[in-house]
Amino acid sequence: MALTGLEIYRQLPRTNCGDCGVPTCLAFAMKLANKQASLEDCPHVSEEAKAALGAASAPPIRLVTIGTGDNKLEIGNETVLFRHEETFHHPTGIAIEVDAAMSEDDLTKRVEQINELEFERVGQMIGVNLIAVRIQAGMPASQYAEAVSKISSISQLPLILIADDPAAIEAALKSCAEGKPLIYAATPDNYENMAQLAKDNSCPLAVAADGLEELASLTEKIKALGVEDMVLDSKAKDLVSIEADLTHIRRLALRKTFRPLGYPAIAFTTSDDPIQEAAEASSYVAKYAGIVVMKNPAPWVVLPVLTMRQNIYTDPQKPIQMEAKVYAVGNVTDKSPVLITTNFSLTYFSVEGEVEASRIPSYILSVDTEGQSVLTAYAAEKFTAESVAAAMKKFGLENLVSHKKAIIPGFVAVMSGALAEESGWEVLVGPREASGIPTYLKTMWKA
Repeated sequence: MALTGLEIYRQLPRTNCGDCGVPTCLAFAMKLANKQASLEDCPHVSEEAKAALGAASAPPIRLVTIGTGDNKLEIGNETVLFRHEETFHHPTGIAIEVDAAMSEDDLTKRVEQINELEFERVGQMIGVNLIAVRIQAGMPASQYAEAVSKISSISQLPLILIADDPAAIEAALKSCAEGKPLIYAATPDNYENMAQLAKDNSCPLAVAADGLEELASLTEKIKALGVEDMVLDSKAKDLVSIEADLTHIRRLALRKTFRPLGYPAIAFTTSDDPIQEAAEASSYVAKYAGIVVMKNPAPWVVLPVLTMRQNIYTDPQKPIQMEAKVYAVGNVTDKSPVLITTNFSLTYFSVEGEVEASRIPSYILSVDTEGQSVLTAYAAEKFTAESVAAAMKKFGLENLVSHKKAIIPGFVAVMSGALAEESGWEVLVGPREASGIPTYLKTMWKA
């Protein structure tokens, strides 16, 4: 049973030193009780207290790592049901399924296509995280192992080994065990052998059973065999049932601290229609899959899912920001226009994209507004004549251009006079929307 904040408090040093990042030990105990902090955050807790509080302070959803090195994927360790309560920390892993029965040429082409599923969006790189290799019925273990070995040789992405036969998994692990693939899956029929393989090779293990009750029973048996890192699959077959199970798993882990289901979950898309598959995968990302396995590797199918994931796993209290500085777009000269905007990534890239479309090389000054958009920052007094003028001086605009003219967004035209007075520059009022920048630069700009 979970300990209360007061029960945890009695085990803490009670010095109120603040070294844990919380002002008092009581406040820290309350955060521990609500699974919003880790016992490791307190540098002064005794070994006796660690032993007593270890289970109580463990995260409600275990952190599971798949793969190694720069491409490793960490899932789980979430503490809230809804993003606005705090934030989501470990983005859902997106996997693309590969049929191990493909010819060598087709297999190579498919894996190379998956390797290229990486995109830049608002200054961040987003991409696919895993390759799921599925065995076919009747396929010899040696043939499956050969396909896995081939994939490992041409991709750095971690693998999901999908096979019910422990012999096939064992054969495949000979070529990829060092990469710590996810073994899929332990079932009521094979869990002892699968657990032994996972334990011997230090690999995470997916656990699949019909329904949450059987799943919880199976995780307890596997844990007793010495396997700690597990990923759950309730084996539901349609979107509604899968989402319901994912939600129940998350609620039981967070609200009831139900340890047998305190692990990240995996979901497989079922639709053969690419648009429907993208929608289905996006639903699982939102609620609450740790891994989503898709079938279609087409970029136009995968990108919307990656975009959805990026949006959901952005901290709502900390918008995506650009570095505040002057950016040169194109082959700029001292006659190039200077456009001023905020450092909110979506705002900046909207402006940059339209400047590129105009084919007029320009400077863009990104002012530090703590990641707020133009109107929001203006209303919060973070995008003012004083702050903009200070940024113009800080980044040496006068050394970059000879005309001393700056273009501000049309939505903040009201501050043009004050900015001109504060900076000594001629301030031009640009279009309200970024889409108007190409026409404005072509018709209105003169150095």
